[in-house]
Amino acid sequence: MVSVRGWLECDEEQLARIKEIVTADDPESTYSGGWAFPARQYNFVKWAFYGADIRAVALEWFEDRLRRIAEIPASFQDEEYDERPRGLFLVSHEVDGMSEWRVRDGVLVIGRPEGDYRYLDA
Repeated sequence: MVSVRGWLECDEEQLARIKEIVTADDPESTYSGGWAFPARQYNFVKWAFYGADIRAVALEWFEDRLRRIAEIPASFQDEEYDERPRGLFLVSHEVDGMSEWRVRDGVLVIGRPEGDYRYLDA
């Protein structure tokens, strides 16, 4: 089993695209239920969260969703600031330990945790 938990921040247009990507899966799919979108979002930044324990064989499914989300373009261009979706996910594998999945700059970067998240490693 793999424990996946994390968040994305984006704008309203990007949130709509994120919802399209994650709801394109069968709504009865076990792992799609891990997505959560606050009913009441505040200010300009919008949020999407994911939390679930999934089978290791489904990790590729989750990675594909995050890569597609990372590719969502900025709603408007700003030369000083990257306005694409960004976020952080901690992925704890029973055998392989924890990894950090960062959505930023239009890509998904998977690596060893840069922070001290050992207390979350289940």
